[in-house]
Amino acid sequence: MDILTKRETGYVGRFAPSPTGPLHFGSLVAAVASYLDARSQQGSWHLRIEDLDPTRESASAANNIIQQLELHGLNWDGDILYQSERLDSYEQARDQLTLHEHLYPCICTRKETDRVYSGRCLNKAIGDLSQPHSLRFHISESELTIQDRLFGQLQWTKHRDMGDFIVRRKDGLDAYQLAVVVDDIHQGITDILRGADLIHSTPLQVSLFKALREPHPRYCHIPVVLATDGRKLSKQAFAEPISSGTAVENIRRVLNFLNQKNIQGKSVNELLRNATITWNIDRIPKLRGRSEKT
Repeated sequence: MDILTKRETGYVGRFAPSPTGPLHFGSLVAAVASYLDARSQQGSWHLRIEDLDPTRESASAANNIIQQLELHGLNWDGDILYQSERLDSYEQARDQLTLHEHLYPCICTRKETDRVYSGRCLNKAIGDLSQPHSLRFHISESELTIQDRLFGQLQWTKHRDMGDFIVRRKDGLDAYQLAVVVDDIHQGITDILRGADLIHSTPLQVSLFKALREPHPRYCHIPVVLATDGRKLSKQAFAEPISSGTAVENIRRVLNFLNQKNIQGKSVNELLRNATITWNIDRIPKLRGRSEKT
């Protein structure tokens, strides 16, 4: 399968927002943390726009995100990768997974599906169905374990913590889990640093890496930012966009949230440069979610 490019040497990180709205404080935390982690190890840092769901996306969001990152001094390496331009690669990956019997059609609706999928359609064969169906990936492992850089050992058990998952939706759109893994392979990503709200995706992606016969990256999940009512800051919950007019203060707030203390600088570039020198991932609080105010 030609989904690979020549791997860079050393650390290769990335930030991969969906263009469903401008960046809020929680997404800026994830961007800054992954940026500092990469730069502190003389690594490269890539920007990927995960624009696979037109029904949820805003026409201006991608450009707004790019401008917000630039104004906050978060400069990426190489060209921006847009997932909407890589549909052939996802199809190629599905063909490989189908060939090795990792995929099966699923006619279940969301109402018929529990949090962890039971495998109800596991015995259905691709090509046997004329009715609308999604494609699910079959997790063959009964358990999966990784060593998270912040949380330590994480383990998931099949049917309790994880289940077979969709890689192509009934409407024909490619699903997140497959696209992100194919693109991580394509970009040679060695390290993924992201919010703890995505921990549930990690075993699914690790299983996909194994099925595609590629090593999975190292993972580090950091606390998500909680609003005053205890909910995760998110675009869906109408989190307030960060103001580019207060970029220096925004970076200071992020560094404080990440517990990177006493960073001096009068500009975003000075703050990021000094924070890169003193970056210490072990200072980040080991919580799945925390308020900016705590």
